[in-house]
Amino acid sequence: MNGTLAIKQEIEETLTHHSIQIPTLSHSEFNKVLRDKFIGKGWEDQPDVFQGEDEPSARMDFLKERVGIEVGFWHASFIGIDLLKFYVSSYSSVVDQIDIGIYVTTTKSFQKNMRTEFDQNWDGSLNFEKVVRYLPQFKSAIQVPTYVLGIDIG
Repeated sequence: MNGTLAIKQEIEETLTHHSIQIPTLSHSEFNKVLRDKFIGKGWEDQPDVFQGEDEPSARMDFLKERVGIEVGFWHASFIGIDLLKFYVSSYSSVVDQIDIGIYVTTTKSFQKNMRTEFDQNWDGSLNFEKVVRYLPQFKSAIQVPTYVLGIDIG
């Protein structure tokens, strides 16, 4: 249990690290910043979801101590694919690599602030509110606990 708490704290510290310069972040730049920070803390980068598959869309973003992270900053159409990665990574007897899935995205408020205050275009991006609305539709398909974290600025 303490290991899980330590991972939770590590994720929160990574996502809220003081060095992240929010006003300068586009989708891709934010992904790069988070990738550098998670890898720096020993997270596996882009582990395969399907054993032996060399397909970028068949990879989770990060993995550590049976916790999988998927970062959803892009278009909302990716939500199904992203969430099913948790299912495959937890259920498949071949892969069986996670006990918990964490889906990280931004809130509507974050996206609006990025557009109006910092001239960063986050229009059309997946948001926390949509993930929370869609997640119950996947409950029969995803048997692993899945936590949704919404990044916001205020």
